[in-house]
Amino acid sequence: MFKHSQFESVKAALMHPDYAKYPLYLRIQRALRQLILDGELPANHPLPASRALAVSLNVSRDTVENAYSLLHAEGYIERQVGSGSFVAEVPLLHKPKRKTTGRPVDQASIQLSKRGQKIFNNEGVRETLTPRPFAPGIPETRLFPLSLWARLERQVIRDYQFKALQHSDPQGTKELRRAIAHYVNIERGAHATPERILILTSSQQAIALCAQVLLDEGDNIFTENPLYQGARKAFNTAGLTSIPIPVDQQGMRVDLLKQHPSSAKVISLTPSHQYPTGATLSLERRLELIEWAEQNQAWIIEDDYDSEFHYAGKPTACVQGLDAYQRTIYIGTFTKSLFPSVRIGYMILPMQLVAPMTTARTLQDGHTATISQLTLARFIENGHFGAYIRQMRQIYAKRLITLEQLVRTHLKNFIEPMPPLGGMQMPCVLIDRVSEDVIIEQAKQQGITLISLSSLYIGTPKQAGFLLGFAAYTEREMELAIQVIRKIFIENTG
Repeated sequence: MFKHSQFESVKAALMHPDYAKYPLYLRIQRALRQLILDGELPANHPLPASRALAVSLNVSRDTVENAYSLLHAEGYIERQVGSGSFVAEVPLLHKPKRKTTGRPVDQASIQLSKRGQKIFNNEGVRETLTPRPFAPGIPETRLFPLSLWARLERQVIRDYQFKALQHSDPQGTKELRRAIAHYVNIERGAHATPERILILTSSQQAIALCAQVLLDEGDNIFTENPLYQGARKAFNTAGLTSIPIPVDQQGMRVDLLKQHPSSAKVISLTPSHQYPTGATLSLERRLELIEWAEQNQAWIIEDDYDSEFHYAGKPTACVQGLDAYQRTIYIGTFTKSLFPSVRIGYMILPMQLVAPMTTARTLQDGHTATISQLTLARFIENGHFGAYIRQMRQIYAKRLITLEQLVRTHLKNFIEPMPPLGGMQMPCVLIDRVSEDVIIEQAKQQGITLISLSSLYIGTPKQAGFLLGFAAYTEREMELAIQVIRKIFIENTG
């Protein structure tokens, strides 16, 4: 017969918040099913008559009948006319279960491939879900013209109907590729055609594709030092050996690259706003780099992740636009210039790489959402993108000035700001003998995100300090956070 505890388990299921979204008969069915799976109701155990269970649970008999019928259809119970309902005799269903200790699974016992273990050890690229000072690389979303975007999206659905719900060309819709080509040719001095553009979900995906398609495990790749942690992890995961080239106020030291005893098929860099220093690669060095790539038959990965936000003078033309030899792969993204959830990035490729890269992309995710692509195309073509960038450029420039002033006023004894010419984050160098890790951990406990500068370097020497994002935070939000950081510094240096 049914025990009191079993009745109570079924009653509890009716009130459990996890089951609240289900109708009553499903709540009863799931509770009984769990009792069977847990071995609380063994094989051939009789179930209460539907009328008796209905009275006990204060529900209708039809509700219990529906639950029993579903359990019977799934094979958990047998029903015999005149004899009632019984738990089914299924050997594997009643196999004794190994008891769990409730302790975390020992990571050493999980068998991953070498590549899988390397991916796991790299911890991925963790982005802050809810912006909080001073997480870098996050745009301001509260000022985005959401109603305008929604109107353009409705137009897309009206004009394309069910075609907008179908698979997109894995290379990207021709509408968006055409809009991007026109924009980057005018604004970035690029040499792009729609046929050479590959639409992706992010710049991170583009970097990973380059690492996998252009290089073999064990190959060298030249990188800036310091460098973006997402690129470094992508290269490590692909089994590449990163060879660091120092950076100064004019960007990567191309002279040291040319003198380096090692060779590599690829060089990766962020020439517009070097991550994390913010330095801009000089025109002379850009031209030197292009000549080096041609002479060595190497590829240049140009990550132009936030080039729209330049605050002093006109931005230098992108490397891709200067490269007559077509050795440059240009990477751009709208997750920084618009909003993170748009999930649209792109590459401008040398023509001979379009087919290989597009094929490789299909093995990852097939294509980017069609409606988002078509909406973004209209946002660009109608001039809204350019207008929005101009607005945000002014706002970000003011926020950068504010952050620099706050640091110089409240943290002058601890860190020295290094304001960049553009971008969405400002590096600050430690001038006080205090641990980066201690400050970062205590700031985290106060809801503040700080990125360690030294963690972005390969080898030594390393520059200690922090990378402070400012784009997504108002002047007041930054001021409050700086006051908290000041207290943390005082407590650790007093």
